[in-house]
Formats: sequence, C-alpha cells, structure tokens
Amino acid sequence: MKGILVAGGSGTRLHPLTLAVTKHLLPVYDKPMIYYPLSTLMLAGIREILVVSTPQDRAQYEAVLGDGSQWGLSLSYAVQARPEGVAQALHAGEPFVRGDTVAVALGDNLFYGNGLSSVLQRSARLEEGAVIFAYEVKDPRRYGVVELDREGRALSIEEKPEHPRSSWAVTGLYFYDRDVMRIAGAVAPSARGEREIRDVNEAYLAQGRLSVEKLGRGYTWMDAGTHASLLEAADFVRAIEDRQGLKIACVEEVAWRMGLIDDAQLRRLGEALVASSYGQYLLRIVEGG
Repeated sequence: MKGILVAGGSGTRLHPLTLAVTKHLLPVYDKPMIYYPLSTLMLAGIREILVVSTPQDRAQYEAVLGDGSQWGLSLSYAVQARPEGVAQALHAGEPFVRGDTVAVALGDNLFYGNGLSSVLQRSARLEEGAVIFAYEVKDPRRYGVVELDREGRALSIEEKPEHPRSSWAVTGLYFYDRDVMRIAGAVAPSARGEREIRDVNEAYLAQGRLSVEKLGRGYTWMDAGTHASLLEAADFVRAIEDRQGLKIACVEEVAWRMGLIDDAQLRRLGEALVASSYGQYLLRIVEGG
C-alpha cells in the first residue's frame, strides 16, 4: 500500500498565520503539523508516500521533509494547482499510486492512542473496498457524520447535518482498494466547486464496500485547522509529552522503533538537532534503548 498526504489548500481559516507559512508546517507544540499525519501513515506500515501541496509551498515541504531517506521512507511530491478538493488531490496522485491500494491522510489531522498502530496496519492490509475512521464527538453538526447500524456497518454519510443521525464524525484518514482512482476521477464538483472525498466514500457505501473503524475511548483525534483547534492540539501534545516524557508523532523515533533506521542513524539525527530538547530526546532514547 502507498500513502498520499494531502497538504494543499490556502489555509484561509488560519489567516493571518498562513499568509506567509503554509498551514501544515505550523507548529503543533514541538514539531510541524505535517509530522502528525506522516507518522500515522508510517505506523500503518506505509513506506512510499506522496505529499500533495500547492505549487508555491512545494519547496517548503521538500526543505523540511526531503526525500524521506533519513527516516527509511521514500517521499515524492506533486502539486494541486488549485484547491479543488481532496478527491481531486487523490486523483492527481494516480501516476504515483500506479494501481496499488492507497491510504489518504489529511495534513491537519492528529491521531493518538494505545494500539493505534495495530488498527492502522490491519486497515492497510485491505484488498477490497474502503475503510474510513470514525470518532465520537460532542457536537456532530460540525463534521461529516456516518450513521451506523447495530453491527457498526455504515448506513449513510452526511456533511454537517442540522439533525445528525449519529455522534460519529468521519476523520481525515481513508484506506482504499485499487478502484479508488476510477471512482475519484468520476466525482463531479460540489456546489462549492470542489471534488469532495465524501463523494468517494459515498460511492463505496452505495456499492456496499465501505467499512468503518470506530476509534472509541482511549483514542484521540484532532483536526488542527482553526486557531482554537490548533491551540487545543498543541496543549494536548504538551500535556502528554510533559507527563510521560515520551513524544507524540516523533517521526525519527517511529522510524527507529519500526526498524527503518538503526541506532547509528538515529544518533546522527539527534546530534544534528542537539541544541533543541527534541534532538536531546532522540539521543536519550537511543542510549536508553
């Protein structure tokens, strides 16, 4: 399975923060926002990842992430000329995917929880259909909502419904089979002129091929796309890291623990950042095992 990390858009909800810096490189406490969905794809066992950005932001992502080899990954880049929706960004990745199965992660989503890697890797093994992730929220009217039957099967998907049929919000993480490019290519623009990922998911639902992975108690999902949610995400990461002394979405540590890089490589990465507490953390974990 390959991965697509969607990091396009103009970030207007975060103006003036994003007038000069792309949203997905803003800090969420001690690391760039894009580290969080990148680490999610890594935890799913995905090594080949395409970063889809705007033309003007591509160079920034390449400067921060490089080709991924320092983390045992293969990172590629593509541009989305206009913000025309996630389904369009997915379709733009067709030359990269080349008929493989694919996971799509939105660049402003944060996932956290014990056992998350096992859940992700199970989804990454799919051969047929699609898997979306749902998270129970207090006010589902703010989100896309999936209605479920008693067995947890999807019945409907609604976007910001006035009268939600469930409290399960659809998160920004999707796993698709080899049919997804054909389905995404057939999606028509919505009323706001975008080709919506919701329509891709609804196509799988109509075919009876959409599965839902519910992230219940013990898991956290955050969308850091507004000023308030960006601060909330940073506060959450700071609280967990300060309490446990362990980092969330530390891509170097993820790569090391998954065997993508060895002790020597992790030590070199830590030494390059030794002036920061982040680099000191890398050196501490490699010395402590």
